Amino acid sequence: MNRKRSLLIIFLTVFIDLVGFGVVIPLHAYLAREFHADALQVGLLMAIYSLMQFCFSPFWGQLSDKYGRRPIILMSLLGASVSHVGFAFATSYLGLFVARFFAGVFGANISAAMAYVADISPPEKRSQSMGLIGAAIGMGFVFGPFIGGFFGDIGQQLGDMPPFGQSFGAVVAGGICLINFIFAFFVLKESRDPKLADQNRRPGLSARLSSLKNYLFGDDIRIPMWIYLFCMIAMGHMEVSMFLYVDDKFSWGLTEASYGFAYMGLVMVFTQGYFVRKLLPKWGERKLLKVSLIIYSLALIGVAISPSIPVLGVFVTLLGIGIGLSNPTMTGSISLMAKPEEQGVVLGVTQSLAAMGRIIGPALGSLYYRDISKEFPFLAGAALVFIGFLLVMKHSKKLPQSSLVIKDGNPSESV
Repeated sequence: MNRKRSLLIIFLTVFIDLVGFGVVIPLHAYLAREFHADALQVGLLMAIYSLMQFCFSPFWGQLSDKYGRRPIILMSLLGASVSHVGFAFATSYLGLFVARFFAGVFGANISAAMAYVADISPPEKRSQSMGLIGAAIGMGFVFGPFIGGFFGDIGQQLGDMPPFGQSFGAVVAGGICLINFIFAFFVLKESRDPKLADQNRRPGLSARLSSLKNYLFGDDIRIPMWIYLFCMIAMGHMEVSMFLYVDDKFSWGLTEASYGFAYMGLVMVFTQGYFVRKLLPKWGERKLLKVSLIIYSLALIGVAISPSIPVLGVFVTLLGIGIGLSNPTMTGSISLMAKPEEQGVVLGVTQSLAAMGRIIGPALGSLYYRDISKEFPFLAGAALVFIGFLLVMKHSKKLPQSSLVIKDGNPSESV
């Protein structure tokens, strides 16, 4: 199978999976509030998924290094289908919590897919290829929330009790993931070279924690990893607060909020699918990361101070651009700094950092929202992203620079 076809198939696999995930995301706040949950409980509902993903992503990453990417991706898709259906049938906050618990356990799809992309992409194209994964995620967040809002309305016409009402979108999400499992089972081929597998690696809790420690406090790869962690905590602040924010401040229901979230996903798709591929060869990872983190930070501040929906729309657009530029650049930088035989482990650790950010972010963000103000989670997130920018400025020369900037028709290294 050639590289372009392999990229297309993994793109479709991640996209379809994230459509199902995107359906469920807006439901957290609205379904939890139906069961009389406060802002902190909404945050914990989101955090439990990420806590389990944090614990299990290095495990699945190591298994994918040893046994291949394909079986891990298939397992993840099937687990997601079952957990989404369980979410739809929940009749209490505890039921929602348990469903998200198991969704996190099987949430290995993205890290395995990123390792898949690393397997089939040469170093000079790796950041651009990671941008395709980001575009697939963004497209999932376009269609997923839209589908969730649409079927939420249909579900309320069918009845009030789960799995109908607003919960009905999660049934659709489970069906989407099941179809994706069948698709991947028949068309997704293995990308892993068995000669690179480390037969002595034994995944376990101590090994996972040791991997995190080694990469976060080890050599220069720790720099983009810390930046990534800060950005993911900021993302968690935003994700848990946004739906509560538009509900409380602008009286938006599930449908309006879902469509708004879909719009931000659309901006991310365009940014990652077009701008990243255009700007990386010209600017390189270092410069693009600096610019993206400034946009990201300013956008979060803008969301916090928005007095109306049109103003909020402007800053949400900038937020989608900032996230869309920064995520593939950070993950591409991390992949470039990792050894070929460690791609699965490193990207598994990276996704564990993303999960850690979505543990700390929603927990703290929802606490800030409940006990300080509606605006504070966004301001705190902006501060974290700006710290990441300062780290880039301080350690710029240690970050990878695979791309060349074209000046006057001649290639020269970007700084």
